[in-house]
Amino acid sequence: MTSTDFSTPCSKNAQIDRFVFLAGWLLAVCLLIGLRPAWADTPDIEVTQMRVERSEEGLFLSALLRFELPQLVNDAAVKGIPLYFVAEAEVLRDRWYWYDRQVASASRYMRLAYQPLTRRWRLQVAPTPITNSGLGVSLAQSFEELEDALAAVQRISRWKIAEPSEIDGEAKHNINLRFRLDVSQLPRPFQLGVTGRTDWNLATSRNQRLSLEPAK
Repeated sequence: MTSTDFSTPCSKNAQIDRFVFLAGWLLAVCLLIGLRPAWADTPDIEVTQMRVERSEEGLFLSALLRFELPQLVNDAAVKGIPLYFVAEAEVLRDRWYWYDRQVASASRYMRLAYQPLTRRWRLQVAPTPITNSGLGVSLAQSFEELEDALAAVQRISRWKIAEPSEIDGEAKHNINLRFRLDVSQLPRPFQLGVTGRTDWNLATSRNQRLSLEPAK
């Protein structure tokens, strides 16, 4: 006895179309991400300088980072894929009887994108996540060279991370600075393709003790 095939020509065609679509989509991802080993181009990144200034106006952080974009990330940026960077600062007050208490925090979001029409790099900086909706307030700068745009990303100057009332003058505090390339804001195919790849794992952190004496 032979088995009966109840599938219709329409369902077969739909399956073929779905397969072709998925194959084409995967091929596009491979071409964009690159068929390279997952361990290639491990980023070398560090915070080379960090200064925390305390004044009557609040707590200000300045820092200098050092890193180069891995070749795969650089290629994606040149092809027009926006890169999103996030800097996060956390102020912790010492507590001998429990974990340190977070008394203040701040975030700095940066979007770096190549503009093919003008052949310039556009950098947006904002205190909230940057989206394509056009909402929110951001500071925008344009650069002719990628190196100049990256230099602006790597330099943090007098970033206010806490109000004066949030800092206890008689307590000890630690400042944590974290910086990373935010892959969660990449286009969806890229998010799937970069998972587990070290060349997109661009992140670093640094901790510094806050001086009890305000800056003069």
